[in-house]
Amino acid sequence: MLTLTSPVETPLHRLPAGAKLAALAVFTLVLFRLSSPLPLAGAAALVAALHLPWGRTFALHALRMLRPLWPFVAVVALWHLWTRDLHGGAVILLRMVAAVAAANLVTMTTRLSDMLAVFETLARPLSPILPPRRLALAFALVIRFIPTLSDRMALLAQASRARSPRRPGWRLAVPATLAALDGADQAAEALRARGGSD
Repeated sequence: MLTLTSPVETPLHRLPAGAKLAALAVFTLVLFRLSSPLPLAGAAALVAALHLPWGRTFALHALRMLRPLWPFVAVVALWHLWTRDLHGGAVILLRMVAAVAAANLVTMTTRLSDMLAVFETLARPLSPILPPRRLALAFALVIRFIPTLSDRMALLAQASRARSPRRPGWRLAVPATLAALDGADQAAEALRARGGSD
């Protein structure tokens, strides 16, 4: 499984995970309070400016992490062009890109173990129902599996295109599901070999 933390070390890596997650929550709330493209563009520019001082490798890695967002950007942009609601479309797109880029920045500069420690602390009130450690582990597995499944989907799509000129579409559903189940089975075996989640 892959890590989403950037290999490029920055001063942001040394900030406490709780402080970064709290700042992200506040920033996202502010984004949803803004309803004009101009301040939202300023917020997006601020997020971009936080990426740039750490070099080309860091910035390119951040752009690659935004790649899954572009289909949604295209759909929203086309819909608002068709409905001629340019103001509403600009607000939604700027808000979405700024929020996801900010979340990616926190993810890139925070070790997963540090994020899980924060999540485990926040989940302690649920301990009579579900152990916080298990919730944190489930959270970690979801985060780790997302890029892995994305890469497997891309490989399946390439293999399908190599065999047939037709677009794979829904035909990838079964092999993608099997790949996800296989990955889950491997993760379960690895956890059992290490003594489980406790």
